[in-house]
Amino acid sequence: MAAKEFTLANPSTNLPVFKTGDTVRVWQKITERVMEKDKVKERTRSQAFEGLILGRKHGTEAGATFTVRKVIDGIGVERIFPIHSPLIEKIEVLKTAKVRRAKLYHIRKKAAKEIKREMKHVKLMKEEVEPKVAAPAPKEEPKAEAKVEEKK
Repeated sequence: MAAKEFTLANPSTNLPVFKTGDTVRVWQKITERVMEKDKVKERTRSQAFEGLILGRKHGTEAGATFTVRKVIDGIGVERIFPIHSPLIEKIEVLKTAKVRRAKLYHIRKKAAKEIKREMKHVKLMKEEVEPKVAAPAPKEEPKAEAKVEEKK
């Protein structure tokens, strides 16, 4: 029990109140290592990941996590962030939403259905466009008069 008290004694204090269904932007520290000649240089930068929170797990424990989903070029990308990670600089809540479920995993299938529907619409639009483009009329070649030579 002492270990649990120790880990909870230093939780991240800069966390806003966020819940499932909120749209958040998570700023994370990323360390890049670059080899230059014989030295390794480390560079730290911040990268944002913005999306919808699908769920939170493990409450406020030391190992608590939350899942964020966003769609990039029609592909769904999900990341799981530990809440108390020192790599997370800040979490910005952009929108809040009232949802009726604790976990929004059904959004995955819903998004896939919408993408399929849009793809069908795109295919139909392409098929409609192709027949409307008229093919150029074949050119008629001038008829050459055939001369028949008689051999004598």
